[in-house]
Amino acid sequence: MTRDDIQAWLDRYLDAWRTYDPQKIADLFSEDAEYRYHPWDEPERGRETIVRGWLEPAGNASDRDAPGSYDAHYEPYAVEGDRAVAVGWSRYTRPDGSFRALYHNVFLLRFDLEGRCRSFTEFFVEQPKRKDEPS
Repeated sequence: MTRDDIQAWLDRYLDAWRTYDPQKIADLFSEDAEYRYHPWDEPERGRETIVRGWLEPAGNASDRDAPGSYDAHYEPYAVEGDRAVAVGWSRYTRPDGSFRALYHNVFLLRFDLEGRCRSFTEFFVEQPKRKDEPS
Protein backbone atom coordinates (compact mmCIF):
# COMPACT_ATOMS: atom_id res chain seq x y z
CA MET A 1 0.00 0.00 0.00
CA THR A 2 1.19 3.49 -0.85
CA ARG A 3 0.29 6.85 0.68
CA ASP A 4 -1.92 7.47 -2.37
CA ASP A 5 -3.69 4.11 -1.81
CA ILE A 6 -4.31 5.01 1.83
CA GLN A 7 -5.57 8.50 0.94
CA ALA A 8 -7.95 7.02 -1.63
CA TRP A 9 -9.25 4.57 1.01
CA LEU A 10 -9.69 7.40 3.54
CA ASP A 11 -11.59 9.45 0.95
CA ARG A 12 -13.90 6.47 0.31
CA TYR A 13 -14.28 6.02 4.09
CA LEU A 14 -15.44 9.63 4.42
CA ASP A 15 -17.82 9.24 1.46
CA ALA A 16 -19.28 6.08 3.02
CA TRP A 17 -19.78 7.92 6.32
CA ARG A 18 -21.46 10.86 4.59
CA THR A 19 -23.83 8.67 2.58
CA TYR A 20 -24.36 5.66 4.88
CA ASP A 21 -24.54 3.64 1.67
CA PRO A 22 -24.28 -0.03 2.72
CA GLN A 23 -22.34 -1.02 -0.40
CA LYS A 24 -19.83 1.80 0.01
CA ILE A 25 -19.29 0.76 3.63
CA ALA A 26 -18.93 -2.92 2.69
CA ASP A 27 -16.45 -2.13 -0.08
CA LEU A 28 -14.05 -0.64 2.49
CA PHE A 29 -13.58 -3.82 4.51
CA SER A 30 -12.42 -7.38 3.95
CA GLU A 31 -14.83 -10.24 4.63
CA ASP A 32 -13.04 -11.07 7.91
CA ALA A 33 -12.27 -7.49 9.01
CA GLU A 34 -12.10 -6.39 12.63
CA TYR A 35 -13.32 -2.90 13.62
CA ARG A 36 -12.78 -1.19 16.96
CA TYR A 37 -14.44 2.13 17.77
CA HIS A 38 -12.05 2.40 20.75
CA PRO A 39 -8.74 0.59 21.26
CA TRP A 40 -10.09 -1.25 24.32
CA ASP A 41 -13.23 -2.55 22.56
CA GLU A 42 -13.76 -6.12 21.54
CA PRO A 43 -13.72 -5.84 17.76
CA GLU A 44 -16.77 -6.08 15.58
CA ARG A 45 -15.88 -9.01 13.36
CA GLY A 46 -16.82 -9.48 9.73
CA ARG A 47 -17.91 -7.14 6.95
CA GLU A 48 -21.64 -7.66 7.51
CA THR A 49 -21.33 -6.90 11.23
CA ILE A 50 -19.33 -3.75 10.51
CA VAL A 51 -21.89 -2.51 7.98
CA ARG A 52 -24.70 -3.18 10.44
CA GLY A 53 -22.74 -1.33 13.16
CA TRP A 54 -22.42 1.74 10.92
CA LEU A 55 -26.08 1.68 9.90
CA GLU A 56 -27.52 0.95 13.34
CA PRO A 57 -25.08 2.10 16.05
CA ALA A 58 -26.07 0.70 19.43
CA GLY A 59 -28.91 -1.07 17.59
CA ASN A 60 -30.65 2.18 16.62
CA ALA A 61 -30.33 3.83 13.19
CA SER A 62 -31.50 7.14 14.71
CA ASP A 63 -28.13 7.31 16.56
CA ARG A 64 -26.29 7.86 13.25
CA ASP A 65 -24.71 11.24 12.62
CA ALA A 66 -27.26 13.39 10.77
CA PRO A 67 -26.33 14.34 7.20
CA GLY A 68 -24.66 17.74 7.12
CA SER A 69 -23.96 17.74 10.87
CA TYR A 70 -20.26 16.99 10.47
CA ASP A 71 -17.23 17.44 8.29
CA ALA A 72 -13.91 15.65 8.46
CA HIS A 73 -10.47 15.33 6.94
CA TYR A 74 -8.11 12.38 7.29
CA GLU A 75 -4.70 11.73 5.78
CA PRO A 76 -1.95 9.12 6.02
CA TYR A 77 0.65 9.79 8.66
CA ALA A 78 2.75 6.66 8.22
CA VAL A 79 2.59 3.73 5.81
CA GLU A 80 4.58 0.52 6.00
CA GLY A 81 3.64 -2.47 3.87
CA ASP A 82 0.03 -3.39 4.63
CA ARG A 83 -0.18 -1.12 7.71
CA ALA A 84 -0.93 2.57 8.02
CA VAL A 85 -1.60 5.23 10.60
CA ALA A 86 -3.95 8.03 9.57
CA VAL A 87 -4.63 11.30 11.38
CA GLY A 88 -7.29 13.93 11.00
CA TRP A 89 -10.22 15.74 12.51
CA SER A 90 -14.00 15.47 12.69
CA ARG A 91 -16.01 18.67 13.22
CA TYR A 92 -19.65 18.53 14.35
CA THR A 93 -22.31 21.21 14.18
CA ARG A 94 -25.73 21.70 15.74
CA PRO A 95 -28.94 21.68 13.66
CA ASP A 96 -28.70 25.49 13.36
CA GLY A 97 -25.19 25.11 11.88
CA SER A 98 -23.33 26.44 14.94
CA PHE A 99 -20.17 24.70 16.13
CA ARG A 100 -20.70 21.79 18.52
CA ALA A 101 -17.42 19.85 18.82
CA LEU A 102 -14.06 19.13 17.21
CA TYR A 103 -12.42 15.73 17.54
CA HIS A 104 -8.85 14.79 16.67
CA ASN A 105 -8.61 11.28 15.22
CA VAL A 106 -5.99 8.59 14.75
CA PHE A 107 -6.76 5.38 12.83
CA LEU A 108 -4.62 2.24 12.98
CA LEU A 109 -5.20 0.39 9.71
CA ARG A 110 -4.16 -2.92 8.18
CA PHE A 111 -5.09 -3.92 4.64
CA ASP A 112 -5.48 -7.10 2.61
CA LEU A 113 -4.01 -7.66 -0.86
CA GLU A 114 -7.10 -6.14 -2.53
CA GLY A 115 -6.74 -2.87 -0.58
CA ARG A 116 -9.63 -3.55 1.77
CA CYS A 117 -9.16 -2.80 5.43
CA ARG A 118 -8.89 -5.94 7.55
CA SER A 119 -8.18 -4.22 10.86
CA PHE A 120 -9.41 -0.77 11.92
CA THR A 121 -8.87 0.79 15.34
CA GLU A 122 -9.95 4.33 16.08
CA PHE A 123 -8.60 6.74 18.68
CA PHE A 124 -10.32 10.09 19.13
CA VAL A 125 -10.32 12.92 21.61
CA GLU A 126 -12.54 15.97 21.81
CA GLN A 127 -10.71 19.27 21.71
CA PRO A 128 -11.59 21.21 24.88
CA LYS A 129 -13.59 24.37 24.40
CA ARG A 130 -11.83 27.62 25.21
CA LYS A 131 -13.02 29.34 28.38
CA ASP A 132 -14.29 32.30 26.34
CA GLU A 133 -16.15 30.05 23.87
CA PRO A 134 -19.96 29.74 24.24
CA SER A 135 -21.30 26.29 25.19
